Amino acid sequence: MLRLITLFAIIVFGCSTQNPKQPELVLTGADQIEKYLPKLQGKSVGLTVNHSSKITTTHITDTLISLGINVAKVLTPEHGFTGTVSDGTEVKYDSTLAPYELISLYGKNKKPTVEQLDGLEIMVFDIQDVGARFYTYISTMYYVMEACAENDIPMLILDRPNPNGSYVDGPVLDMSLSSFVGIAPLPIVHGMTVGELAKMFNGEKWLKNGVQCDLDVITIKNWDHSKPYSLPIKPSPNLPDDLSISLYPSLCLFEGTIMSVGRGTDYAFQQIGHPEYPEAKHAFTPTSREGAKWPPYEDLLCYGRSWIDEKPSYSFTLQPLIEAYQKMDRDDFFNDYFKRLAGTNQLQKQIESGMSEDEIRKTWTEKLDKFKEARIKYLLYK
Repeated sequence: MLRLITLFAIIVFGCSTQNPKQPELVLTGADQIEKYLPKLQGKSVGLTVNHSSKITTTHITDTLISLGINVAKVLTPEHGFTGTVSDGTEVKYDSTLAPYELISLYGKNKKPTVEQLDGLEIMVFDIQDVGARFYTYISTMYYVMEACAENDIPMLILDRPNPNGSYVDGPVLDMSLSSFVGIAPLPIVHGMTVGELAKMFNGEKWLKNGVQCDLDVITIKNWDHSKPYSLPIKPSPNLPDDLSISLYPSLCLFEGTIMSVGRGTDYAFQQIGHPEYPEAKHAFTPTSREGAKWPPYEDLLCYGRSWIDEKPSYSFTLQPLIEAYQKMDRDDFFNDYFKRLAGTNQLQKQIESGMSEDEIRKTWTEKLDKFKEARIKYLLYK
């Protein structure tokens, strides 16, 4: 069987690399079935996956089951198995509808319990991340690693490229503000794949009580941090394309303010607005829809700023946030959630005091440089 799988991989993936004028095809960890199938055969397997966990066009659960792997339990992150559930919404599954037990790792149950892991002999993690500290899929991975370490279950990471993996920027999380949108002392843009992050969680002993997860990473082929990567599947309901993904690290901070980031429109994280935003030509009206139930300012006309139709620029900036705060000129501009997203108590105060972006950046440089130095030894794609 393994020979057939290897031959299939060569036919499907290898033919695209025969023309020397074409760039080499990027193969995710999941694509390289021949490297991890032997590690799963004859074992009771748990998968931590969602809608992005595909091998070409087929979901990894279907592929593994078709190859005779005993997929016993499937654990899913925020937005659920289908990737269509609105942010902040808990998911409940009827496991009688699937050949395996479906478990949601969101809401009150973010870390797998002993009972939920019972009987598993290995855990596979295969979820597409976008490279921002507050994107919760890496928090799910953190908790799954911790639970596997505590229950002596080895974990296999099928790595995928980070579309924001070409740079590192932003304030490093103050752990007094740790939460599900900030699980470890990372900057807002960490520049690492989930495989690299998993190695760092282990290596820096960031898991609870310093426990160590028995970790194995199937690395990406033909990719490094300098190469752009366009996601074939939108990773969550409100990141529809490359532009929104590139803007997400900067614009997500608006979720800790009175502004809308365009949830409930076709251009989430490509525009910001408010019904009372002054002197703005751009406007949009959020509506309730799949993946954005009850968005802020539902059915209200919002005015603001747009990046729609711009080319993705992979960088982090505070300028839109500073500009919006100054234009709105309101004491209630920030809410309590902002500190969790920013990862620091200082950023709000700095913006309110009128500091420029360059002045603010200088205050996080020392910690950011220390993170960059620590990060180097965990990089798999230099």
